[in-house]
Parts: sequence; structure tokens; C-alpha cells
Amino acid sequence: MKKLIVSCFVIGVAFNANAQDYWKKNAGKSAKVVFTHSKTNKKMVDKGAVKFEKMPQPKETDACIFVDPDFKYQKLIGIGGAITDASAETLYKLPKNKQKEILEAYYGKNGLGYTVVRTNMNSCDFSSDSYTYVQDNDNTLKTFNVAHDEKFKIPMIKEAQKMIGKDFTFYFSPWSPPAWMKSNKNMLKGGRLENGFYQTWADYYIKFIKEYEKRGINVWGLTIQNEPMATQTWESCIYTAEEEGYFLKNNLGPTLWKNGYKDKKVMIWDHNRDLIFQRATTTLSDPETSKYASGIGYHWYETWNNKTQLFDNLSETQRAFPDKFLAFTEGCKEQFDMSAIYDVKLGELYGRNMLNDFNKGTALWTDWNVLLDETGGPNHVGNFCFAPIIADTKTGEVHYTYEYYYIGHVSKFIKPNARRIGTSSNRAALTSTSFMNEDGQLVTVIMNDSDTDIDTNLWIEGMAAKLTAPAHSIQTVIL
Repeated sequence: MKKLIVSCFVIGVAFNANAQDYWKKNAGKSAKVVFTHSKTNKKMVDKGAVKFEKMPQPKETDACIFVDPDFKYQKLIGIGGAITDASAETLYKLPKNKQKEILEAYYGKNGLGYTVVRTNMNSCDFSSDSYTYVQDNDNTLKTFNVAHDEKFKIPMIKEAQKMIGKDFTFYFSPWSPPAWMKSNKNMLKGGRLENGFYQTWADYYIKFIKEYEKRGINVWGLTIQNEPMATQTWESCIYTAEEEGYFLKNNLGPTLWKNGYKDKKVMIWDHNRDLIFQRATTTLSDPETSKYASGIGYHWYETWNNKTQLFDNLSETQRAFPDKFLAFTEGCKEQFDMSAIYDVKLGELYGRNMLNDFNKGTALWTDWNVLLDETGGPNHVGNFCFAPIIADTKTGEVHYTYEYYYIGHVSKFIKPNARRIGTSSNRAALTSTSFMNEDGQLVTVIMNDSDTDIDTNLWIEGMAAKLTAPAHSIQTVIL
């Protein structure tokens, strides 16, 4: 055997003997390069093909991205973004041709290849107002009705579903229970779910799933609570790790299973990387709780403007729970400024997070709002943010930010069920990840977010292709 694989956090590692003969199978093939470069304003352009030549042992002076197909790690569930009230309201304020353009840009055959949709159960900050699906103090939930969502959100989700097809992966998250279930009697500003409403709130999830599935929207999964440690000016609700575990073990988990929803993927935490290990090891320490959880969700807001995000917390959590998938459930650039929508740093924020997240074991990656308007909203509490596509509802103009293109360098080429394979870089300025699609296609994404141009080599099993990675560029190599 050529290599010994020793890694406790790898999901489903298997040695592939055929990988030793990788270049026998791929002899004579050239790789396609897709390229985005802010200085030349090139965005996902075909840069042509590169050929691989023998390079048995690189020198230390050779900048390289090393890829080894022998090492296979997590399987990709999918990549996508959230269809919130704000996204849907913005879409349907636009002319029909612009609506079609935006839907095609994400979900169409020539779009970004999005397969994942997240949405909010009850209102969130990116809603035009606060709302629930029941009347006040309706303990029996007899008045439960999702008519609010039928105006904008459900139609947009169904359009996305139709375009995505069989790979459609839909999940939801609550920001807050109804005010009358909470300790502060307010959907906003934190508060806790009152003990006496734990079962009523669990039943609420079931009602939501049934109503959406009645409308043909299959629910793949859910998170228990969006950002359970954040007291926000908008919809929010606090759970400690123990409280979240108690609710899952005694209410939500059994209620899902009793109603025939054992297949729904429940994700705990759904907050930042900083506390992910503590939350997972505390909430999932009880096997009777852990059996109801499929994944561990997280956001990036702990240090979004810092290049040293807490990525190692992901791999530590994956080592501790190799039977649970890691899911990036939300991230965006906050503090919207229309004058900055064409800044390449927006794209680099996404590239840095996506590539590192995948290298640390993430299997599901979900951006926040897929679409916002010229204000970075609508948002009923003034928390205006960026999105990959910004649409001016006054003029009908559609703006594609570098977020859109940097995400696309991953999502367009790496398909659901692809397996991440061994990849490393010997230059700190070059960040990279690699996946092998089910058809054997090998995809490597390389980002240079430094101010220096770098000539590099993509090295695979003793063969290498020479590449140029200009400053502030990203490229995808498909072999």
C-alpha cells in the first residue's frame, strides 16, 4: 500500500487503489481553468487549458498546491443560500424578466449550481415585520396558518425547487417562538422559551413541516434555534447547551419521530465557530439526546473581518463527532454600503471562509440572503447587509457582487455527493480545496487574496501544471 491513512475526524475514509494509477487513467488529458481577477475585471472567464508534465519532487522554492486523490474525506451535501422574506419580497418587486434572470443565476442550468435553500420559520430580522403562524395564546395551535408565506416566500422557494430538481435540499430555522411562549413576552431581544411551552413549541415545528410539505416543498432538515446565545434587537431566543439538549431529547426529537419525521436532519447550535466545540460536547454528551441530531450548524460572525477565523474549532468538533455532519448555515458581510458592492474583498471574505470550512470537514454550506434590495434589506430592525446579488427595486437594475463569483467558483463545479480529497498549499497566500465529483472529475479551487502575484504548480501524483495566481484572484481547475 502506498500510504497509510491515520485520521480520526475523516468521514468515510477509504483507500482507493486505483488512485495510484491516476495518471494512467488521465494520460493526455488537459485541465480547464475558470478565472476571476479583480484587477482585469474578469469574472468566471474560461482561461483555456493547462497540461500536466512530470514533476517528481518539487523544490522548496516551487510554489505548489498538492492534491492527492488517495485521501478521501467528507461527502458534500450541497451549497446554497437562504430565501428569506427579504429575498422573496425583493424578487417580486422586480420586472418579470429580472425575476427570471436572478432565479436562473442561482438555480438554472447555467447558474451557480445552488441546491440548498434555508428559510425562516416565523419572522426574522430580514422580514418586513414580526409575525407568527398562530393567534396569541393558541396553546392547541388550531389557528396555525402559513398564509403569510404564500405571498412571496413559498412561490420563490417553489421556483428554486423546480429548477434544482432531485438535488433540492430544503431546511428551516426559527428565530423566535411567539411572544406569549417566552419569558420576556417579546419575539425580539432574547428571552427564553418558557418550560410550560416546550411541547407546544415542538408541535409547532411539526405543523410547519406539514404545511410546507402539503405545498410540495419537501423538508430535508431543520436547526433547533438560530443563534441561541445572541440577545438581538430582532427576533431571538436563548438556550444554553443543556437547555437545547433537553428540548431535543424530551420534546422535539420524540415529536418528530412520532410523526413519521425520523428522516429529518436536525442540526444543533446554528451559531458561531467560537463555541461550537463546547456546545457540541455538552449538548451531545447524552446518547439519548445525540440520537436525534444529525448535524452541527455554525455561522461565521465571531471574527468575520479577520483572516484568522476559528477554523480549527471545526476540525476539533468533527473529530469528536465523526457521525455528525458540519453545516455552515449562515454568513454575510454586515453594514451594507451600496458604494462598496463591487469591492473584491466581499468575494475574498467568502472564498476564505468556504475553502477553509471545507478543508476542516464541512459538508453543507449555506449563504445568508440570496437577494437584497438597494438598501441591503428590507429589514424591520435596520440590520442592513450585503448579498451576492443586489437588486435596485427603483430602477430594476441587478448588481452581481464578487460574493456571487467567488461562491460560484466552488458551487458551480463541485456537485452534491462529491468527496473532498487531500489538498495542501506550501504558500500561506494561496488557499485551496479539492473535491472529486461522482463521475471522477477532479475540481481544485485556488484563491490568492494577497497583494502579490504568485506563479504556482498544481501537483498531482508526480505530475504538475503551471498556473499563475495573480493578486486578488480565484481560479477553478477542472480535470
